[in-house]
Amino acid sequence: MGSRCLAAILAGVSTLCAFAQQSSQPPASASSTPHAAFAARKKLATVRTTVTVLGAPDPVSLGESARSVVVMDTQEHPLAFNTVEDYLRTDSSVQISQRGAGGYPADLSIRGTSFEQTLVLLDGFRVNDPETAHNNLDLPVPLDTMTNIEVLHGAGSTLYGADALGGVADFLTARPAASSLWVSGGAGSFGENQQSFVGNYAHRNWSEQVAGHRDFSSGFMYDRDYRNENASVESWITSPVGTTDILLGGSDTPFGANNFYGNYPSWERTKGWFASIHQELGAQTDGGFAYRRHTDNYVLFRNDPAIYANNHIDGSWQAILRRKTVWNGANGLYYGLDFDGDSIHSNNLGQHARNWGSGYVDFDLRSWKRATLSVGAREEIISGGYDVFSPEAAASYWIRPALKARASAGYGFRLPTYTDLYYSDPSTVGNSKLKPESAWSYEGGFDWYPRRSLAVSVTGFYSPQTNFIDYVRTSPTAKWHATNLNLFAFAGTEASMSWQVNHSQQVNLSWTWLDGVQSVLNGLQSEYVFNYPVHNAVFNWYASVGRWAMINTRVGVQQRFQQTAYPVWDVSVVHEYGRLQPFLQMTNLSNTGYDEIVGVPMPGRAFLGGVRIWIFGAH
Repeated sequence: MGSRCLAAILAGVSTLCAFAQQSSQPPASASSTPHAAFAARKKLATVRTTVTVLGAPDPVSLGESARSVVVMDTQEHPLAFNTVEDYLRTDSSVQISQRGAGGYPADLSIRGTSFEQTLVLLDGFRVNDPETAHNNLDLPVPLDTMTNIEVLHGAGSTLYGADALGGVADFLTARPAASSLWVSGGAGSFGENQQSFVGNYAHRNWSEQVAGHRDFSSGFMYDRDYRNENASVESWITSPVGTTDILLGGSDTPFGANNFYGNYPSWERTKGWFASIHQELGAQTDGGFAYRRHTDNYVLFRNDPAIYANNHIDGSWQAILRRKTVWNGANGLYYGLDFDGDSIHSNNLGQHARNWGSGYVDFDLRSWKRATLSVGAREEIISGGYDVFSPEAAASYWIRPALKARASAGYGFRLPTYTDLYYSDPSTVGNSKLKPESAWSYEGGFDWYPRRSLAVSVTGFYSPQTNFIDYVRTSPTAKWHATNLNLFAFAGTEASMSWQVNHSQQVNLSWTWLDGVQSVLNGLQSEYVFNYPVHNAVFNWYASVGRWAMINTRVGVQQRFQQTAYPVWDVSVVHEYGRLQPFLQMTNLSNTGYDEIVGVPMPGRAFLGGVRIWIFGAH
């Protein structure tokens, strides 16, 4: 059925291509923005020209995108943020469920969906963990190597495949523009100390980046210490064929896991390494391959590991081949093949492996003055005897030069993790008969750019889900059981504003409201699903005090389902000029007592201070 649908779409694409060639603007009037003739009467706002690689088969500006995408520049004020979670918390549609500060593991979900329904990418390659999605943010490269974090709200399986059901987060590195070397160090509350370095060599045909980071803490309470280390090496080589990008990275994170998975003084250690190569094959074709190996050692009682322990080793790989045909500088036909596989060797989960392959096609029409249209589909064939067809359509229309309407509909799906299928411990039981999750995602909204310094966005969305996977139990003393749930849906509204007040101040506001269908549990208790925030509001203010200091303050107010709202206030003060750049990061200044995962308290007020030292290069 899916193959016939894909063939029908290809036939339709051919017709659209012929139509587009007849009706598009002449090449002389085309530009990098498809609505250039219409928008020429008003200069583009800065935010409209920000480029994103998510939500479209080829990089586009946010002004062109028909999807809800948030781009976080991790190089703009890097000393004001300590972790990737700090950046992600600036997006009110992103839910971070963390078990502590600093190097502690965190779950990432979007628009209220479960943390397993978000696809995590590193430079476009999958890094989702097949053992358990709890490890999806166990990234193998330091934050300092990243240039952008991009978040797509809503289903993205058409372009990105399995697990892109609630959204996609892509952590991007980039070729250095100049040679440089810096080191940094800091210390703070709860015995925290950290060190980092980044060395860059930039040449016309060959560039190199070497980076490392370590972050230790004795913990803010018993059995909540951690040691987080990661390092990476990335090379870019330019040849007549195109650019070759080779990345090697690894991480090692042992941590105290007190009460993480039940009332036990546990301990856990995760380690991983990642290798990828991306090769341009001319201007229209590129390919790549990536491999990730990850280990997870879990001890139920830290002081007596012999009582109960789990040891998991999993591996995953991905091979991609992509091609595009572009005409009139804007319209494009994009198509490609993806091949994926993963496996696990575990004393608890056993030995398992699976493979899947897919083909996708996407047609983008962007040469119209006021409108864009994108139509695509993916056919995924998965070992075990089933296939998934994932269509998507998105469109935008410029009502006025400063006002754009957009809408999209897409299909997403997720494969159960090996933990979902086979795990068993004193508090949790998996289910080998689980079916893959799936969901439709519908959204519509407006982007308004009244001036270059101001951007406002409003989006409404609805996502009905099928075979939703959650862990449920009948009473507080019973075990959690992995179960498929149906008749489940999320609806909500998200709004954001970005205002460049003047050359030294910027204000960002975002708010997301969520509503979920609760009746599906029929009196059962849920471990993860109904921990979503009904309301989440985030206020960010950046201000520069001459060349002396940059102040960043973030106030987040969150109300989770059937819980009381709580505020968290973070402030950073940094000096961004010269070779010596001191910084002070203050978290939870409101000293709020809260937890992001039920029963796992977060730290109170904390401070981290240090300095970054530029040895040579631009600073």
